Amino acid sequence: MLSLIRSLTFFLWMAITVIPWALAALLMSIFVRGDPLYGFCMGWLRVAIWGARVICGVRCRVQGMERLPAPDSLTPVILCPKHQSTWETFAFPTLMSHPLAYVFKKELLLVPFFGWAMGRLDMIHIDRSKRAEAWNKVAEQGRRLMDRGVWVIMFPEGTRTPRGSQGVYKTGASRLATVTGAYLVPIAVTSGRCWPRKSFLLRPGVVDVSVGEPIASAGRDPESLMRDVETWIEAEMRRLDPQAYRA
Repeated sequence: MLSLIRSLTFFLWMAITVIPWALAALLMSIFVRGDPLYGFCMGWLRVAIWGARVICGVRCRVQGMERLPAPDSLTPVILCPKHQSTWETFAFPTLMSHPLAYVFKKELLLVPFFGWAMGRLDMIHIDRSKRAEAWNKVAEQGRRLMDRGVWVIMFPEGTRTPRGSQGVYKTGASRLATVTGAYLVPIAVTSGRCWPRKSFLLRPGVVDVSVGEPIASAGRDPESLMRDVETWIEAEMRRLDPQAYRA
Protein backbone atom coordinates (compact mmCIF):
# COMPACT_ATOMS: atom_id res chain seq x y z
CA MET A 1 0.00 0.00 0.00
CA LEU A 2 2.85 2.40 0.86
CA SER A 3 4.49 1.75 -2.54
CA LEU A 4 1.19 2.52 -4.26
CA ILE A 5 0.77 5.81 -2.39
CA ARG A 6 4.36 6.80 -3.11
CA SER A 7 4.05 5.92 -6.79
CA LEU A 8 0.78 7.85 -7.15
CA THR A 9 2.40 10.86 -5.49
CA PHE A 10 5.41 10.61 -7.78
CA PHE A 11 3.36 10.50 -11.00
CA LEU A 12 1.23 13.38 -9.73
CA TRP A 13 4.47 15.27 -9.04
CA MET A 14 5.66 14.66 -12.60
CA ALA A 15 2.32 15.73 -14.11
CA ILE A 16 2.15 18.93 -12.06
CA THR A 17 5.72 19.96 -12.90
CA VAL A 18 5.93 18.90 -16.56
CA ILE A 19 2.97 20.99 -17.78
CA PRO A 20 4.32 24.47 -16.88
CA TRP A 21 7.90 23.41 -17.66
CA ALA A 22 6.97 22.14 -21.14
CA LEU A 23 4.87 25.22 -21.92
CA ALA A 24 7.77 27.45 -20.86
CA ALA A 25 10.13 25.39 -23.06
CA LEU A 26 7.82 25.76 -26.06
CA LEU A 27 7.68 29.52 -25.54
CA MET A 28 11.44 29.69 -25.00
CA SER A 29 12.09 27.71 -28.19
CA ILE A 30 10.64 30.56 -30.26
CA PHE A 31 13.59 32.71 -29.26
CA VAL A 32 16.35 30.30 -28.14
CA ARG A 33 17.43 26.84 -29.30
CA GLY A 34 20.48 24.62 -28.82
CA ASP A 35 22.28 24.30 -25.49
CA PRO A 36 20.23 26.91 -23.53
CA LEU A 37 16.95 25.17 -24.38
CA TYR A 38 18.49 21.75 -23.69
CA GLY A 39 19.72 22.95 -20.29
CA PHE A 40 16.29 24.31 -19.43
CA CYS A 41 14.55 21.04 -20.33
CA MET A 42 17.19 19.03 -18.47
CA GLY A 43 16.11 20.96 -15.37
CA TRP A 44 12.79 19.12 -15.42
CA LEU A 45 14.56 15.76 -15.73
CA ARG A 46 16.49 16.64 -12.58
CA VAL A 47 13.18 17.43 -10.89
CA ALA A 48 11.76 14.05 -11.99
CA ILE A 49 14.81 12.10 -10.77
CA TRP A 50 14.76 14.09 -7.51
CA GLY A 51 11.11 13.11 -7.10
CA ALA A 52 11.87 9.43 -7.68
CA ARG A 53 14.56 9.59 -5.00
CA VAL A 54 12.72 11.64 -2.36
CA ILE A 55 9.18 10.32 -2.88
CA CYS A 56 9.85 6.71 -3.85
CA GLY A 57 13.31 6.06 -2.42
CA VAL A 58 14.93 5.27 -5.79
CA ARG A 59 18.60 6.12 -5.45
CA CYS A 60 21.44 5.92 -7.95
CA ARG A 61 25.00 4.55 -7.73
CA VAL A 62 27.32 5.27 -10.67
CA GLN A 63 30.71 3.79 -11.50
CA GLY A 64 33.06 4.13 -14.45
CA MET A 65 32.39 7.77 -15.36
CA GLU A 66 36.14 8.38 -15.42
CA ARG A 67 36.30 6.20 -18.56
CA LEU A 68 34.38 8.76 -20.61
CA PRO A 69 36.08 11.51 -22.63
CA ALA A 70 36.70 14.80 -20.82
CA PRO A 71 33.85 17.36 -20.63
CA ASP A 72 35.59 19.62 -23.17
CA SER A 73 36.38 16.78 -25.60
CA LEU A 74 34.86 16.65 -29.10
CA THR A 75 35.49 12.90 -29.38
CA PRO A 76 32.37 11.43 -31.05
CA VAL A 77 30.55 9.13 -28.63
CA ILE A 78 27.50 6.87 -28.90
CA LEU A 79 26.13 5.67 -25.58
CA CYS A 80 24.66 2.14 -25.63
CA PRO A 81 22.82 1.46 -22.36
CA LYS A 82 20.83 -1.49 -21.14
CA HIS A 83 17.15 -0.52 -21.24
CA GLN A 84 14.87 -1.81 -18.47
CA SER A 85 12.90 1.25 -17.43
CA THR A 86 11.85 4.85 -18.02
CA TRP A 87 14.32 5.81 -15.29
CA GLU A 88 17.43 5.78 -17.50
CA THR A 89 15.80 7.90 -20.21
CA PHE A 90 15.31 10.61 -17.57
CA ALA A 91 18.58 10.09 -15.72
CA PHE A 92 21.28 9.98 -18.41
CA PRO A 93 21.04 13.65 -19.48
CA THR A 94 21.51 14.61 -15.81
CA LEU A 95 24.56 12.34 -15.42
CA MET A 96 26.56 13.05 -18.59
CA SER A 97 28.97 15.95 -19.17
CA HIS A 98 27.83 16.42 -22.79
CA PRO A 99 24.38 17.16 -24.21
CA LEU A 100 22.65 14.00 -25.41
CA ALA A 101 20.61 13.34 -28.54
CA TYR A 102 18.24 10.39 -28.29
CA VAL A 103 17.25 8.32 -31.30
CA PHE A 104 13.56 7.54 -30.82
CA LYS A 105 10.35 6.74 -32.69
CA LYS A 106 8.45 9.81 -33.86
CA GLU A 107 5.24 8.68 -32.10
CA LEU A 108 6.72 9.93 -28.83
CA LEU A 109 6.37 13.49 -30.13
CA LEU A 110 2.60 13.10 -29.69
CA VAL A 111 2.86 12.64 -25.91
CA PRO A 112 1.23 15.76 -24.44
CA PHE A 113 3.61 18.38 -23.07
CA PHE A 114 6.66 16.08 -22.65
CA GLY A 115 6.70 15.01 -26.31
CA TRP A 116 5.90 18.50 -27.55
CA ALA A 117 8.88 19.98 -25.70
CA MET A 118 11.14 17.11 -26.81
CA GLY A 119 10.24 17.93 -30.41
CA ARG A 120 11.89 21.34 -30.04
CA LEU A 121 15.25 19.84 -29.01
CA ASP A 122 18.05 18.56 -31.26
CA MET A 123 17.03 14.92 -31.12
CA ILE A 124 16.73 12.27 -33.84
CA HIS A 125 13.13 11.12 -34.24
CA ILE A 126 12.53 8.51 -36.91
CA ASP A 127 9.71 6.72 -38.71
CA ARG A 128 10.40 3.03 -38.09
CA SER A 129 8.15 2.00 -40.98
CA LYS A 130 10.57 3.68 -43.43
CA ARG A 131 13.79 1.86 -42.65
CA ALA A 132 16.07 3.29 -45.35
CA GLU A 133 14.86 6.84 -44.76
CA ALA A 134 15.20 6.39 -41.00
CA TRP A 135 18.78 5.15 -41.30
CA ASN A 136 19.79 8.03 -43.59
CA LYS A 137 18.36 10.47 -41.05
CA VAL A 138 20.21 8.83 -38.17
CA ALA A 139 23.51 8.87 -40.10
CA GLU A 140 23.16 12.47 -41.28
CA GLN A 141 21.93 14.00 -38.03
CA GLY A 142 24.14 11.80 -35.87
CA ARG A 143 27.28 13.00 -37.66
CA ARG A 144 26.17 16.64 -37.49
CA LEU A 145 25.38 16.49 -33.78
CA MET A 146 28.56 14.64 -32.80
CA ASP A 147 30.64 17.18 -34.74
CA ARG A 148 29.20 19.77 -32.33
CA GLY A 149 30.14 17.76 -29.25
CA VAL A 150 26.71 16.23 -28.68
CA TRP A 151 26.70 12.56 -27.71
CA VAL A 152 24.17 10.26 -29.37
CA ILE A 153 22.35 7.72 -27.20
CA MET A 154 20.78 4.57 -28.64
CA PHE A 155 19.35 1.60 -26.74
CA PRO A 156 20.74 -1.45 -28.60
CA GLU A 157 17.82 -3.68 -27.59
CA GLY A 158 15.41 -1.11 -29.02
CA THR A 159 12.83 -1.41 -26.27
CA ARG A 160 12.64 -2.00 -22.53
CA THR A 161 13.34 -5.56 -21.40
CA PRO A 162 12.17 -7.26 -18.18
CA ARG A 163 14.65 -7.51 -15.34
CA GLY A 164 16.83 -10.58 -15.74
CA SER A 165 16.19 -10.94 -19.47
CA GLN A 166 18.13 -10.15 -22.62
CA GLY A 167 16.72 -8.66 -25.81
CA VAL A 168 18.12 -8.81 -29.33
CA TYR A 169 21.00 -6.37 -29.72
CA LYS A 170 20.49 -4.50 -33.00
CA THR A 171 23.35 -2.97 -34.98
CA GLY A 172 21.97 0.55 -35.47
CA ALA A 173 24.42 2.12 -33.03
CA SER A 174 27.40 0.16 -34.32
CA ARG A 175 26.52 1.02 -37.94
CA LEU A 176 26.44 4.69 -37.00
CA ALA A 177 29.78 4.31 -35.21
CA THR A 178 31.49 2.74 -38.22
CA VAL A 179 30.37 5.49 -40.61
CA THR A 180 31.23 8.35 -38.24
CA GLY A 181 34.29 6.98 -36.43
CA ALA A 182 32.54 7.32 -33.08
CA TYR A 183 33.32 5.32 -29.96
CA LEU A 184 30.65 3.01 -28.54
CA VAL A 185 30.20 3.13 -24.77
CA PRO A 186 28.43 0.09 -23.25
CA ILE A 187 26.46 0.88 -20.09
CA ALA A 188 24.81 -1.54 -17.67
CA VAL A 189 21.75 -0.26 -15.77
CA THR A 190 19.74 -2.15 -13.14
CA SER A 191 16.72 0.16 -13.18
CA GLY A 192 14.29 -2.77 -13.47
CA ARG A 193 15.10 -3.49 -9.83
CA CYS A 194 13.25 -0.32 -8.76
CA TRP A 195 11.02 0.71 -11.68
CA PRO A 196 10.03 -2.43 -13.63
CA ARG A 197 9.07 -2.32 -17.28
CA LYS A 198 5.37 -1.47 -17.85
CA SER A 199 4.82 -1.09 -14.11
CA PHE A 200 3.16 1.80 -12.33
CA LEU A 201 4.81 0.96 -9.00
CA LEU A 202 8.27 2.19 -8.03
CA ARG A 203 10.15 0.32 -5.31
CA PRO A 204 12.76 1.83 -2.97
CA GLY A 205 16.28 0.71 -3.77
CA VAL A 206 19.48 1.45 -5.67
CA VAL A 207 19.84 1.67 -9.45
CA ASP A 208 23.39 0.72 -10.39
CA VAL A 209 24.85 2.40 -13.47
CA SER A 210 28.16 0.99 -14.73
CA VAL A 211 29.96 2.68 -17.62
CA GLY A 212 32.24 0.48 -19.71
CA GLU A 213 35.42 1.32 -21.56
CA PRO A 214 34.74 3.15 -24.86
CA ILE A 215 35.14 0.79 -27.82
CA ALA A 216 36.84 2.14 -30.95
CA SER A 217 34.99 1.55 -34.22
CA ALA A 218 37.87 2.11 -36.63
CA GLY A 219 38.38 -0.91 -38.89
CA ARG A 220 35.51 -2.83 -37.29
CA ASP A 221 32.33 -4.25 -38.79
CA PRO A 222 28.98 -3.41 -37.12
CA GLU A 223 28.13 -6.99 -36.15
CA SER A 224 31.34 -7.79 -34.24
CA LEU A 225 31.32 -4.30 -32.72
CA MET A 226 27.82 -4.81 -31.31
CA ARG A 227 28.76 -8.28 -30.07
CA ASP A 228 31.47 -6.64 -27.94
CA VAL A 229 28.90 -4.20 -26.56
CA GLU A 230 26.45 -7.02 -25.82
CA THR A 231 29.07 -9.24 -24.18
CA TRP A 232 30.23 -6.49 -21.81
CA ILE A 233 26.74 -5.29 -20.87
CA GLU A 234 25.29 -8.74 -20.20
CA ALA A 235 28.30 -9.85 -18.15
CA GLU A 236 28.17 -6.63 -16.13
CA MET A 237 24.40 -6.97 -15.59
CA ARG A 238 24.96 -10.40 -14.05
CA ARG A 239 27.66 -8.96 -11.78
CA LEU A 240 25.50 -6.03 -10.67
CA ASP A 241 22.22 -7.88 -10.27
CA PRO A 242 23.01 -11.61 -9.80
CA GLN A 243 19.67 -12.26 -8.11
CA ALA A 244 17.80 -11.45 -11.32
CA TYR A 245 19.83 -13.96 -13.37
CA ARG A 246 19.85 -16.98 -11.08
CA ALA A 247 17.49 -18.92 -13.33
